[in-house]
Amino acid sequence: MPAPHENPATPPLRARGNGTLATSARTGSKARRLATPIGILAAVSGAFAYVGTVDPNEPGHYPVCPLLQLTGVLCPGCGGLRSAHAFITGDLGTALQANAVATVGYFLFAAVWVLWLVRAWRGQPLRIALAPVWWWGVGAVLLVFAVVRNLPFGSALAP
Repeated sequence: MPAPHENPATPPLRARGNGTLATSARTGSKARRLATPIGILAAVSGAFAYVGTVDPNEPGHYPVCPLLQLTGVLCPGCGGLRSAHAFITGDLGTALQANAVATVGYFLFAAVWVLWLVRAWRGQPLRIALAPVWWWGVGAVLLVFAVVRNLPFGSALAP
């Protein structure tokens, strides 16, 4: 008989040798492991389908970037919707022109998602441990991108 605070439908947690907890094999079914990556793909696909259908180049469909509206400065995300629209409609050149960082991000997301799906299929967790220097590097790239696209010589990076 389970203790009053335990749920009999939930399998017990077992301690592993490395100090982490693991549930029994029942909760690790393939369908359950694949549900989250497939759900994320469905959500992202839905968002891209919407942006592909509702053109952000036509005014009135999407809000204006608050930073751009208040200061006139392009943020690293400015042009991201136009980039997504061009990307989903197959115009990679226009996608890169609208927001090169976002376009690279689409490919990076696809690669990480495939890795996630394969690891979930095999029953392995997705662990991407990046050293702080990598996170600082990503921040530096975004900062440089934001600054350069707002300067006269970097106007090619502006949407």
